[in-house]
Amino acid sequence: MSPLLAILKRDLALLLPGGRRGGTLLPLLFFLAVTVLYPFAVGPDAPLLARTGGGVIWVAALLAAILPLDRLVAPDLEQGFFDQWALRGIAEEAVIALRVLAHWLSFGPPLMIAALPAAALLGIDGPTLRTVELGLLVGTPGLAAIGVTIAALTVSLRSGAAMAGLLLIPLAVPILIFGAGSLSTGGEGGLALTAAISLLLVAMAPFAGGAAIRAAREG
Repeated sequence: MSPLLAILKRDLALLLPGGRRGGTLLPLLFFLAVTVLYPFAVGPDAPLLARTGGGVIWVAALLAAILPLDRLVAPDLEQGFFDQWALRGIAEEAVIALRVLAHWLSFGPPLMIAALPAAALLGIDGPTLRTVELGLLVGTPGLAAIGVTIAALTVSLRSGAAMAGLLLIPLAVPILIFGAGSLSTGGEGGLALTAAISLLLVAMAPFAGGAAIRAAREG
């Protein structure tokens, strides 16, 4: 097994349910809790729920993305794994790229599955649900990239976890705007912009995160 594949396998074992960092379960429960509580907050107005439900799913996905940030990078830096990988000639950029992939696999697809019962609770119709699911498919990789990058940038800060959450929300606003906005514009334009922003974030994450990890190691 190649070193990079071994790192990806390790990351997935840590982040998926049952792993030591349990990256998926808490965000998933939080996502479902938001969608369950929202109908109680606005009342039994079915047209209102159907009209606003897609946006609520997007907001819940964004908030759920904040929860595992403190477990994405900090434990490996504290335990010296990044130093060991560097000694083996594995660049920080490669490790961060794999971390983004592992984070998305443990976070994006479960939210897409959870969106199905959430749509039923919110009274979202089939075409709208299709747009929501496509938006989550192309948008959650960008959320994962932002999360890992911010976790790397704040890893050496004493209040890094709190700072990470504060930084993620404004950076994720473009994805939220175009992803939720696609629900009112027929889908294609908003989804294309969401995918473009997400792709750009995924491309930038390894370089920004790798540089941050090197600075933290050398500091």
